[in-house]
Amino acid sequence: MLGQGVHVALTLVLFLLLWQEAGPIEVPLDPTIQQKLKQPPTIIKQSVKDYIVDPRDNIIIECEAKGNPTPTFLWRKNGKFFNFGNDPRVTMQKHSGTLKIGFRPGERPEDYEGEYQCFASNDHGVAMSNKILLRVSKAPLWPKEILEPRVVTEGSPLILPCNPPPGLPPPQIFWMDSNMNPIPQNERVSMGQNGDLYFSNVHLQDAERDYSCNARFNFTHTIQQKNPFSLRVQTTEPYNDTSFNATDPYGGRRVAESRPSFLTPSGIQSSKMVLRDQELLLECIAAGLPTPSITWFKKGAELPAKKVKFENNNKVLRVLSVSEEDAGDYVCTANNNVGMIRHTISVDVKAAPYWLDKPTNLILAPDEGGRLVCRANGKPKPTIQWFVDGEPLEAKIREGSSNSVRHREMLGDTIIFRSVEIGSSAVYQCNASNQHGYLLANAFVSVLDLSPMMLGPKNQLIQVIENNRTFLDCPFFGSPLPEHRWFKNGQGSGLDGGHYRSYLNGSLEIKRTRREDEGTYTCVASNMLGKAENQVHLEVKEPTRIVQAPVHQSAVRGTTARFDCKVNSDPTLPVTVTWTKDDKPLDLRWRLKKDKDSLTISNINEGDAGTYTCMAKSAIDQDSVSARLTVLGRPDPPMDLDLSDPAARSVRLTWIPGNDHNSPITGFLVQFEEDRWEPGRWQNLTSFSGDLNSVVLQLSPYVNYQFRVIAINSVGQSDPSQPSPRYKTSGAAPDAIPRGLRGWGTRNDNMEITWEPLQDLERNGPNLQYHVWWRRKDSGEQWESGTTPSSSYVVQNTDTYVPYEIRIQASNEFGSGPESNVVIGYSGEDKPTEPPRQLQVSNVDSTKAQVKWKAVNMSSIRGEFKEYRLYYSRKSSLVPDLVVKEETKNKGFYTTAEEPSGILTGLVPFSKYKMSMVVANNRFEGPPSNMVEFTTREGVPDAPRFFKINRRTLDTLYLEWDRPLEPNGILIGYKLEYQAVNSSRPSSPTILTIPHNVTKHTLRLPDRFTRYKLFLSALTQQGSGEVFAEESPHFSNEAYIDQVDIATQGWFIGLMCAIALIILILLIVCFIKRSRGGKYPVRDKKDLPLDPVDHKDRDGSFDYHSDEDNKPLQGSQTSLDGNVKESDDSLVDYGDGGDGQFNEDGSFIGQYTVKKDKDETEGNESSEATSPVNAIYSLA
Repeated sequence: MLGQGVHVALTLVLFLLLWQEAGPIEVPLDPTIQQKLKQPPTIIKQSVKDYIVDPRDNIIIECEAKGNPTPTFLWRKNGKFFNFGNDPRVTMQKHSGTLKIGFRPGERPEDYEGEYQCFASNDHGVAMSNKILLRVSKAPLWPKEILEPRVVTEGSPLILPCNPPPGLPPPQIFWMDSNMNPIPQNERVSMGQNGDLYFSNVHLQDAERDYSCNARFNFTHTIQQKNPFSLRVQTTEPYNDTSFNATDPYGGRRVAESRPSFLTPSGIQSSKMVLRDQELLLECIAAGLPTPSITWFKKGAELPAKKVKFENNNKVLRVLSVSEEDAGDYVCTANNNVGMIRHTISVDVKAAPYWLDKPTNLILAPDEGGRLVCRANGKPKPTIQWFVDGEPLEAKIREGSSNSVRHREMLGDTIIFRSVEIGSSAVYQCNASNQHGYLLANAFVSVLDLSPMMLGPKNQLIQVIENNRTFLDCPFFGSPLPEHRWFKNGQGSGLDGGHYRSYLNGSLEIKRTRREDEGTYTCVASNMLGKAENQVHLEVKEPTRIVQAPVHQSAVRGTTARFDCKVNSDPTLPVTVTWTKDDKPLDLRWRLKKDKDSLTISNINEGDAGTYTCMAKSAIDQDSVSARLTVLGRPDPPMDLDLSDPAARSVRLTWIPGNDHNSPITGFLVQFEEDRWEPGRWQNLTSFSGDLNSVVLQLSPYVNYQFRVIAINSVGQSDPSQPSPRYKTSGAAPDAIPRGLRGWGTRNDNMEITWEPLQDLERNGPNLQYHVWWRRKDSGEQWESGTTPSSSYVVQNTDTYVPYEIRIQASNEFGSGPESNVVIGYSGEDKPTEPPRQLQVSNVDSTKAQVKWKAVNMSSIRGEFKEYRLYYSRKSSLVPDLVVKEETKNKGFYTTAEEPSGILTGLVPFSKYKMSMVVANNRFEGPPSNMVEFTTREGVPDAPRFFKINRRTLDTLYLEWDRPLEPNGILIGYKLEYQAVNSSRPSSPTILTIPHNVTKHTLRLPDRFTRYKLFLSALTQQGSGEVFAEESPHFSNEAYIDQVDIATQGWFIGLMCAIALIILILLIVCFIKRSRGGKYPVRDKKDLPLDPVDHKDRDGSFDYHSDEDNKPLQGSQTSLDGNVKESDDSLVDYGDGGDGQFNEDGSFIGQYTVKKDKDETEGNESSEATSPVNAIYSLA
């Protein structure tokens, strides 16, 4: 027997190695194909194998299937055909195999218990469901029994049995007392898996309640209660109620301790079987006093922590989703202070069948092959049985012809199909079973024959980007699998190779698309049943590219940021440019402005920071570039200022920097405020670099400080931090020397010594005083001194202007500071006593003169020599009739020469001056010198007061100016110079001389279209003076253009006369025509005969040869009484003349037309439209 099995296995392996099968067909989910596709039945919904129903509800057994044609259903019950048509209580749902069994009160659902199986069939096979075991839920009553009180000795174990009635499904058990209070469970008292209540040892208090077992039946939603147990606990010593407590439940009485013993399971070893993927429950409950503790372990292995749970105070070990490796020996240990026992539970893991390789549906084309594989595992190993259309396959094979054997062969768990034929479709069932259960799977084999079909859209237009890899899709289907080929523009023998690559799924790849690849591509699919084709039109476009991309940038809060995004794209493709921020659509509010090539964000704030993406998108491609906006802001103020390391003149200040808002902090400014000298005023103390946050501050004595810190970055300064705690330094003697020490007399007999007082932070203590010392220089005298709290000290009774040596020192309550160096001061000055002598003037020209004098004796100055001070004034001008205002000026000369001299400048030409001189010290001037008078020479004049162009004609400028304010001599005329400034050829200036008494001039321009620059200056004998420049305006757009009265122009007068003459001639002609009267007969037409009868045409024209000649025309005026008055003959009567024309001799050609009235109005108003001709006649 073994040899035969080996032979079969070798044969199967050899067959599988030599046989090459075609792959199964994958049918697309195209609706058209799905409608045409013939498909055997497939079970899609069924009830569970073990089906328990509520007896109060109708029974519904589900079975639904799909297939084409739609399947029909039949049922088997307990292996026999179930003819539910004879049972009025059983119905089948429409388009489904689901059974519904309805009951009336008093009928028995139990009559329908049994094993049901559903079969769904159509022309291509039969599918069957699992065997559904239908059972009705039961909730049997507890048997009546009388329970005697249970008598137990205190400390002994106790088991209260439950023995619930067998229900379907089994009930849930719980224990309660007669008052419906749950029984508390703990290490000592617990319920076992079988429902019994276990006491490891009994306390006397356990007799205070009774114990009732309850069973809850979930299907019927009922609870049944067993008669309660009552306990009587016997004690060896009397019981004292007041002595009970949780730590000593026996109230101090002596109760004999006992070793642990197992209440369940019994003995030292037991076994348990569990199925794979189920839960394993192991239970150990022990008796003993004290109550034993339970522990678990597994022999030879660790307990899997992720799968193991301990419950019921470690009395239950639960293993989730059991697998084969969970088999083995599990040991529970019960331990108290008297002893220990163990119990071993041997666990054997069995397995109901489970799938390793579940058979799946197989769709084959004619003459193709395939296989169905059904592999399952279990413990014990399941047996595999094949069915076809619900019947055993082995029997079918034995009954079948040699042809069916040739096309189908069963080898164990595999069925081999070769060269299948049309019409051999069927549904195969695989059943894998062992003693613990079974698996059933349906898989159909469908032999499909279908002519080629195109699945994609017809005549699709594909637009692609140049130089990209392109796929032209042509999805198709057919059975047998069609061959497919591609053609371009209907030419060639097929596209495959080189630039193209054709795929089995129908796609055509163009490796690098070029402009010449544009065109119409045809896809053809064909098999033995026919062919189908489709076309794809390909257009190649230029890519969409961002050529000017946004760049990362940083911007200060409140400023404006701009991101560029310039796009180039194919001109035939519309492109949409969108912006996102941090991958979210951008809300274009009032601060955000988007134009064609950019995005502008004004008044930015911190919320604008982020990554901005510009996306240019067309219908077939897109391009995007991102740039980050970093918003820079002033830093937040530092926080948590702390003072440490106090010293006499220093303290350490520490802080936490605030947010730098994307701009690194470059420095910190420490400020202080003190409450003695200037309370409330914050002053700068010192600065530190931005990488420091703990610094030592150098302080002044005798100051009560508090500090704050300001952070600085590239944007600006932060707000100040919160102030630190105050820190007060101790006092000390002054460190500073008063600055600015000097001595100077305020009178001729004193000397005032002054200095700059020490600053508040230099005082170093209270009661600041200044000690001053002085003595005459080089006298060797003793130092005199004085003390004052102010910043000056006056020394009285000094000689005039005597040098003194001076020094100073500051002091306070804590001591004296350093002394200053000696400085030289002077006592007060007095008036000089001697004037300069022999003052004289020489070398006088138009604007300056040389001054000479004799020096004074220096001792006569009686103070520090400052300067020789020259006072001079302009008495008059030598220009006749020019009045000047005399004004005294002075000029100082510092010189110590024996014969000093100097140059006096800034004089006005052609004027008479006088002058005198004094010597001056810092406070006084001496007596004046002799008075000297002199006259300046003639000079060139100043510029004219104004120079302007009053008006301009086409070729003339009218100029006007005024005399210079200072002629500086006798005027002899004016020089006018002009030169073209916009001429194409360079020209030399033209110079005119104008008499001195003329201030207006008319200038005739050589070229009216040229702009000129004009220069005007006054003349004296010394030459021309300062120039006043002006530019001529252009004649076409200048405000100075002469406003010529057009009514005075000859050409205008002649034009008006001609117009008046024409109007007069027209009026005369009109009067002549009016005086003739009558109408124009048609016979006046140029020698042309009329038709015998002329009727009124549809367009409103008349033939006046008829009797209608005497009727009024439709344009005649209507009198107030409604009578019609014959209208005067005029052109108006014949319309606007649009249809009438004149011949060369003035006669009409064409028919006369009558103008229709638009509105009939009352009164004398004419209904005709107003025209110039009517106006003329009305005047007549």
